[in-house]
Amino acid sequence: MAATKRLTADALAEALMERTGHAFADRQRLLRALTHASARSSHAGVDYERFEFLGDRVLGLVVADMLLAAFPDAAEGELSLRLNALVNAEALAEIAEEIGLPELIRAGSDVRGLDGRKRVNLRADALESLIAVLYLDGGLEAASAFIHRYWRPRSQATGAARRDAKTELQEWAHQAAGATPAYSIDSREGPDHDPLFTVSVRVGAYSPAIGSGRSKREAEQAAATALLLREGVWLSASAQKSDSIFDA
Repeated sequence: MAATKRLTADALAEALMERTGHAFADRQRLLRALTHASARSSHAGVDYERFEFLGDRVLGLVVADMLLAAFPDAAEGELSLRLNALVNAEALAEIAEEIGLPELIRAGSDVRGLDGRKRVNLRADALESLIAVLYLDGGLEAASAFIHRYWRPRSQATGAARRDAKTELQEWAHQAAGATPAYSIDSREGPDHDPLFTVSVRVGAYSPAIGSGRSKREAEQAAATALLLREGVWLSASAQKSDSIFDA
């Protein structure tokens, strides 16, 4: 993350008005929502996390409603896969990057240089905070308009309804190697409230694959996905796009 820009509340609201389509009335609340605890006094560092909590729920509701309308014939399992793909940390971090949110996050020097999974989580959390403020400031209509603007195109993308990676890997492993995937925790870092797990998965004689996540299950899913992509069971997003071009 680049050096934090200490924008005023008014400047921050102006910077986000075009990106969100909403003119913020409570600009101080917006400023609090995008100020990480590392840039605050200890007693005032709770709003950011509370906003994340609310934003996560608002996002889940709007995306679920959007998927129900867009895929009227889809079963619950498919809808769940689509929902999970749209609200995970990676998807949120990509959208945060798309709208230029990282440069607007106020954070202490100790977190500006984060990379890898921790940077993904920071950007995802900030986007959830922004969604919460959109909801509090403009109601569900404002939050929904923003979410539809950036999530709808992704909901229609090829591969948006992939099966659960661990389930897919288990079935492939039985067919390809007559084996069951074996997962092991390689490391656990970070505080208890925000851990980072690194997990490896091995299938028979195949080389292991590694993944990371905020929970053991998330890390296992990431490791399974990495192995499926490496062995060509799943196509990468770029390969899927190429295939769709030639099939057209």
